[in-house]
Amino acid sequence: MQYEGEGSRTDMSELRTFDARRPQRKLLLSLPNILTYGRILAVPLVVFCVVGGKDTWRWIALALFIVASITDYLDGYLARIWKQQSSLGRMLDPIADKLLVSACLLALVFERTIDGLSLWAALIILSREILVSGLREYLAELRVSVPVSRLAKWKTALQMVAIGFLLAGPAGDVHFAYTTLIGLILLWASAIVTLYTGYDYFRAGLSHILEEES
Repeated sequence: MQYEGEGSRTDMSELRTFDARRPQRKLLLSLPNILTYGRILAVPLVVFCVVGGKDTWRWIALALFIVASITDYLDGYLARIWKQQSSLGRMLDPIADKLLVSACLLALVFERTIDGLSLWAALIILSREILVSGLREYLAELRVSVPVSRLAKWKTALQMVAIGFLLAGPAGDVHFAYTTLIGLILLWASAIVTLYTGYDYFRAGLSHILEEES
């Protein structure tokens, strides 16, 4: 049995829900989100240039990677100062970062810029990213947020610099003989920091999981 005014209350509730979503829809084409979209679109372009096999393509890959890395800082900064933070942006930003790093590492392994024992450093970084993403998804179901630590931000910066040197790789070695070597050393340094930050995340996450089970 429907009482008088019940339908109106339902309509008003749906209208308020729709109105609440409108600001988020307006932000779909905000500049911070466009920068994030661009970073995702840059991923296949960087990989294509890396596997192109010529030194010129390596420099193009490096240029694209640097621009994409800069947008990683700009999109968050602009979203904060312009108050254009959105749910879509918060979701896509870490995904774009992980796609860029993972795709570059795989392309560099394919081209044997990363080879031998250094494969373990790349494997550590890739495994950590996958495991932490899974942990964050599980904790999100528990409505638990694990903040990004300062060391994790340094880890990301170290990874970006290492990948930058490795993207130049053989093309960079022509002008500076230690380009690839420096990239591999930085890759191992970032892998060590990655291990520590991964342990830190799992320790924090495990405490919440144990609380949920108890």
